[in-house]
Amino acid sequence: MTVLKSEAVKRNPEGRPLAIALDTKGPEIRTGNMKDGADVKISAGHRMTFTTDPKEKNNCTAQQLYIDYSRLPKVLSKDSLIYIDDGIQSFRVLSTTDTTVEVEALNDGALSSKKGVNLPGTDVDLPALSQKDKDDLKFGVRNGVDMIFASFIRRGQDVRDIREWLGEEGKAIKIISKIENQQGMANFDEILRETDGVMVARGDLGIEIPAAQVFMAQKMMIAKCNLAGKPCICATQMLESMTYNPRPTRAEISDVANAILDGADCVMLSGETAKGSYPIRAVETMAETCYLAEQTIAYAPLFNEIRSLTPRPTPTTETVGISAVAAALEQDAGAIIVMSTSGNTSRLISKYRPACPIITITRNAQTARQIHLHRGCYPFFYPEPRPQRAEDWQKDVDNRIQFAIKKALELNILKDGVPVIAVQGWRSGSNMTNTMRILTVDANAVGLVEKS
Repeated sequence: MTVLKSEAVKRNPEGRPLAIALDTKGPEIRTGNMKDGADVKISAGHRMTFTTDPKEKNNCTAQQLYIDYSRLPKVLSKDSLIYIDDGIQSFRVLSTTDTTVEVEALNDGALSSKKGVNLPGTDVDLPALSQKDKDDLKFGVRNGVDMIFASFIRRGQDVRDIREWLGEEGKAIKIISKIENQQGMANFDEILRETDGVMVARGDLGIEIPAAQVFMAQKMMIAKCNLAGKPCICATQMLESMTYNPRPTRAEISDVANAILDGADCVMLSGETAKGSYPIRAVETMAETCYLAEQTIAYAPLFNEIRSLTPRPTPTTETVGISAVAAALEQDAGAIIVMSTSGNTSRLISKYRPACPIITITRNAQTARQIHLHRGCYPFFYPEPRPQRAEDWQKDVDNRIQFAIKKALELNILKDGVPVIAVQGWRSGSNMTNTMRILTVDANAVGLVEKS
């Protein structure tokens, strides 16, 4: 399916750039298979044994349940909690041996095959990459995915391991670390230094930490991503009721809007579109909510706050980006137009949250697809070749600006007569951005005039 989608995108270069992500399985812990495949009901207070003996993998009963984490008895202690099936079934540890854990059920429920296991408050030492993850990453590199949604990232080394496994061929693939447990929260700062972006995966996180603390974790992670200039995705159960209902709850709408106000670059739908009865309506509802939420942001104070919290001196590219956002606010600009090879300039401009769109024009098709991660960025792929002579560089820049404005006018992103801020490099290549211009859109000429 991924290959077919990728080929469809390549065959339609005039369409909107569409990125494809690969979601890894990550270091999951699961139960074994129930004997005869039948679920077994248990009651609160029921005592039983969890075993790590592989011989019991397909012989689970009400008295004994296999769990595929060999060090389970080593990492648990008396009164530790074990959650099964997204926390539906809870157990308290009574005692441990070398290969078994004696537990007591805390609520009524049923034991089933292949259910996920969570160990809240317990550090798990599983490797970041299973063999399946490694095979999936190689598949992603071969088929040109744009980003990796890396599950259950617990420390910075996990991100480095994934990047090493992607190798030279996959070095341009963005790694988005999913923070889903207490370890990931505790090591968030070191993860943020290594990763290209973060996903606040509130489903598993709400099992690993008290549910009442998830909103604080969300706000903390989004704020730190904003200051680092790295994209943050807020995910899980955002419009959950729309999986089966045509209208969301009011609380869900508020959840989406508050994620935008917190500073999230992206909000994400899961089951609503993967298996839901109203996928298009769910997307439309989320998009409208995001649009309205963005209208309530006080952009000038937000820009000043982020700038005041940014360490100085800033790199040249970031300095020009700060100036572009300041100019856009002063001019009430219709857009900031960025010529970028890697997308780094657009990323840094997005960090300072301009009130207008960031139109990114690039010759790198993958950059055009990946730039959607960053808030406010509208990518356009420029198909014309680079100029061979240095003296043709500025003419090429002007041609790209005109191309971007033409496309933006067609999509009603820009209007005739509005000022725009153009950001460019002094020559070809990455990390060359050092120039800002203020221009005015001339729709009749589909071009520009210098603004005095």
